[in-house]
Amino acid sequence: MNSTLVKADSRGHADLGWLNSHHSFSFGSYYDPSRTNFGTLLVLNDDTVAAGRGFGLHPHDNMEIISIPLDGALEHEDSMGHTQQLRVGDAQVMSAGTGLQHKEYNASSETPVSFLQIWITPRQQNTEPRYDQKNFEASQRVNRVQLLVSPDGKEESLSIGQDAWISRVDLSAEASIDYTAHRPENGLYIFCLEGSFEIADAVVGARDALTVTDAERLTLSSAAGAEVLILDVPMTD
Repeated sequence: MNSTLVKADSRGHADLGWLNSHHSFSFGSYYDPSRTNFGTLLVLNDDTVAAGRGFGLHPHDNMEIISIPLDGALEHEDSMGHTQQLRVGDAQVMSAGTGLQHKEYNASSETPVSFLQIWITPRQQNTEPRYDQKNFEASQRVNRVQLLVSPDGKEESLSIGQDAWISRVDLSAEASIDYTAHRPENGLYIFCLEGSFEIADAVVGARDALTVTDAERLTLSSAAGAEVLILDVPMTD
C-alpha cells in the first residue's frame, strides 16, 4: 500500500467574506503544482457560504459535479429547469456534458450553509447534461459503507459518467470496517469529516485526508468515532 497523509491545515484557503473555502486541490487563486488532482478527482472544496449569499449563474461543461451539504440548506437552479433545495443528508449530481448553467446559494437568510463540492472528470466528453439528487439516511452508514455515487446507480446510488464511487461511513467509538476498492487500479482519497480514524499506522484527523494506491482492501478503525468520505476513483482518464 502506498499512502500519503494530507493535513487539513495544508489545504488551500480562500476567505471572501461571504465564502470561506478550503481547497484540497489547486482551485481559483490557490495553485500547488503537487496538488492539481488525484487521478480523475480534480476538486474537493470544503465550502461555507454566509446567510443569504451564494454563487451566481455560471457555466460548466464536461465535468461530473457532486455536492454534499453538511450543515444548512442550499438552493439550486439550473438551465435544465431544475429548482431544488439540498439539505443535510442529500447528495446532488450534475453531469455537465455539452454544457449547462446553474446557480446555488444559501437557502437561509440567517445561518451559514456548509457543503462539499466535488469535481470528477468524465469518461466521455460532450454527453447530454443530466441532474439528479437523493436523500441518504444517516442510520444506514453507521459502521457500514453507504454508497452515494457510482457508475451504474447500484444500491440506490446516484450515477455519474465515470468509473468512480463515493461512499460515506460513520464509525462508532472502537469500531472498524473493511473497504475494498471497486477496481484494483483505482486510488482512494479518504477524507475525514469529523473525529479521527486510523488506517495501518496513519492517524487521520478532522478534515485531514489519506491518499491510498496499490491497496485493494484496507481496514478503517476509530477509537472515539469518525465521519468519513471515501472517493474511489480512476488514476488515469
